[in-house]
Amino acid sequence: MLQRPRRRYEGTAMGSVVLDLQPGLGIGPFSLGMPICEAFMQIEQQPNIYDVVHVKYFDEEPLKLDIVVSFPDHGFHLRFDPWSQRLRLIEIYDIKRVKMRYATSLIGGPTTLATFVAVYQLFGPTFPGIYDKDRGVYTLFYPGLSFAFPIPAQYTECCIEGEAELPLEFPDGTTPVTCRVCIYDSSTDKRVGVGALMDKASAPPLPAGSLYMEEVHAKLGPELWFSVGGQHIPFGSSPQDVWTELGRPCGIHQKQVDQMVIHSASDPRPKTTLCGDYFYNYFTRGLDILFDGQTHRIKKFVLHTNYPGHSDFNSYIKCNFVIHNSEEVSAKHSITPSTKWDQVKEILGDCGPAAIQTQGSRSNPFGSTLVYGYQNIAFEVMKNGYIATITLFQSNPMLCTAEDVVAYSVGIQL
Repeated sequence: MLQRPRRRYEGTAMGSVVLDLQPGLGIGPFSLGMPICEAFMQIEQQPNIYDVVHVKYFDEEPLKLDIVVSFPDHGFHLRFDPWSQRLRLIEIYDIKRVKMRYATSLIGGPTTLATFVAVYQLFGPTFPGIYDKDRGVYTLFYPGLSFAFPIPAQYTECCIEGEAELPLEFPDGTTPVTCRVCIYDSSTDKRVGVGALMDKASAPPLPAGSLYMEEVHAKLGPELWFSVGGQHIPFGSSPQDVWTELGRPCGIHQKQVDQMVIHSASDPRPKTTLCGDYFYNYFTRGLDILFDGQTHRIKKFVLHTNYPGHSDFNSYIKCNFVIHNSEEVSAKHSITPSTKWDQVKEILGDCGPAAIQTQGSRSNPFGSTLVYGYQNIAFEVMKNGYIATITLFQSNPMLCTAEDVVAYSVGIQL
């Protein structure tokens, strides 16, 4: 599990932040179901509040565990589903570090203890909860919200299911204090709490017609097509065609000098040639489109997986691409963001040597990636074997060797 601390500012004192609690929806500016890029946008807009941020993920297998954005000064986590990269669970693990406002009342923080009695008075009656004997924790559930309370060993008999009297108070007159709060989607009947119950939380369903994680299909050579909107964008399309189909791009920038041309013996151009090509960046679709600077026609598409551990992480929303290698549309012959490099080679066969794709050691703490080229497609592969980007192009007949293909395709990133 890697942890990436972010820059610290002159920050807000611990426990002084007040966040609006919306059971089943979110807390403060963070809403269940939001993409991770939107969460970071909220963080960047309030640096004096979210001044210490840790990003945690499983580097070797990034799809196995949540991407966790943690605020240690405020005692809570945001847990994002590793596949969809949408917020599935908000977990408050230190209630003394954050004040929550529900309706007009405050609970939590260093002065307002979130006791069982205080929670019951604020949120009202509910059904008896669940006592976890192994953890010694009693969890109280409301729609989209749960509170976990540690139970001293001498009072476990007070928590027998079906017999616990609510609100829970011990024979000595004390009442337990919340140790963890979970905020989760309330559209299902799932109960989410500590331990294994945490895994039951899932991001709320996307609204009908949402373009988020829209499948973007491609056959090697002809075009891209979008499953929700139905747009088809072939190679050779003009900027006007792209605007008509996808709307205004999020950004436009000039392509840098193609430094990889020097490795292509087939390319007759002088090695100092400046590149007039330019990109349309669709960050919210995880897509870049490269236009030829002379003909103003599409020559390449770049599809981003937005995996943590890559220098472009959080610059793009994940592109949910499906690359078809044959006329038969099946998972067996398709490449998606979850396909690892070894699986790609099983589908497309072996290829030539890789080129090292370096982004600069100072700006990129994650190290270099490798780029492998095939006819009409190139893969930028991370050290863990997952795909960082896919570049689609139409092979130049002059590219005779595998080295030529890699040199031509890797130039897209420079």
